This record gives sequence, C-alpha cells and structure tokens, in this order.
Amino acid sequence: MSELRFRDATVADIPALLALVTSAYRGEDSRAGWTTEADLLEGNRIVPEVLRADITRARSRILLAERNGEALGCAHVAEEDGSGYFGMFAVSPRAQRAGIGDAILAEAERVARVDWRLPLMRMTVIDLRTELIAWYQRRGYRRTGEIRPFPATDPRFGVPLRDDLRFEVLEKPLAGTTGIAAGAAPAVGGIQA
Repeated sequence: MSELRFRDATVADIPALLALVTSAYRGEDSRAGWTTEADLLEGNRIVPEVLRADITRARSRILLAERNGEALGCAHVAEEDGSGYFGMFAVSPRAQRAGIGDAILAEAERVARVDWRLPLMRMTVIDLRTELIAWYQRRGYRRTGEIRPFPATDPRFGVPLRDDLRFEVLEKPLAGTTGIAAGAAPAVGGIQA
C-alpha cells in the first residue's frame, strides 16, 4: 500500500474539499462511515467562502491527506488565542477505519506543536456525538465542560434537525514544542498506512 502524504490545500482544491467534507458528514453517503451527522443536520457542512478564508489567512492550514493523488481526508488546523484549533476533520466514508484519521490528527498536532510552537490543541464537537468524543478521548483529549452554542441560524454550517445542538470544547496539551506529543505518531514526509 502506498504512503499517505500530506499537503496544504489551495484555493484550487475547494471543490474537492467540499465533496470530501460533505460525504463524511451529510446525506446518505455519510452513513457508510461511522462519523455521520446526517441525523443531526442537513445541508452544508462547509461553504466555499469559509474554505477560501481558512486557506488564505495566516496561521491557518487545511491539511489534505492523499494517497496516489486521491484526497482521502482533511482537517483545518489554525492558531486561535495562543493555542492550536482542530476542525473540519473528515475522512472519506469508504476509507474510514484504516488509520487515516489517526494520521491526520497526528499531523495537525505536529503542525501546532512543531511549526507554530503552540502548547495546546482545542476543538469543538457537538456534545451529542458521544462516540466521536470517546475516539478523541482515547487520543488524549479531555472534555473541558465548556459549552458553546451551535450556529443554528447560520446555514453555511448546516440546518439543524434538532433544537438541542451545542458544542463542547475538548483540549489536549501538546508535549514540548519540538518533541512528539504523547500518543502521537511522527509525520515526516508521509505516513505508511
């Protein structure tokens, strides 16, 4: 099996990113994987103008994980308030459960820890997604108890099918600023998957 390689997304990748992220989160295609939000939200997961802003702003990268030129997963990593922020994490439903998610998370942590020397990674997860939260907890993230409102009136991020959606903040200290975070695999050029 060929290596999983990472690169930064460009504006030219926006159509592929939209398709990838939507397939992982929304509609019937997302039900092939284990991370679907199809019962919680419909419509957009992300829109081109948000992707463009995330790709072009400073201290913000959208990581694309590719094998043989095919995008299999992605994540947004950025600096926010002196910490790393991890979001828009998606793995193609047909490629899930093959270690790609672990590799993407490790690469995002490496960017925050090594490239930007940030001490902590944070993320927000819909608190009803207990299986996903448990996955992050097994990778060293802890629930902070901080709750944030879901942007229920902003259709750029989906239309809620329930009225009880909210985000919980998870966080993980990143060990050192040049070493490898506890539990994270190194990412040097590519990852054998």
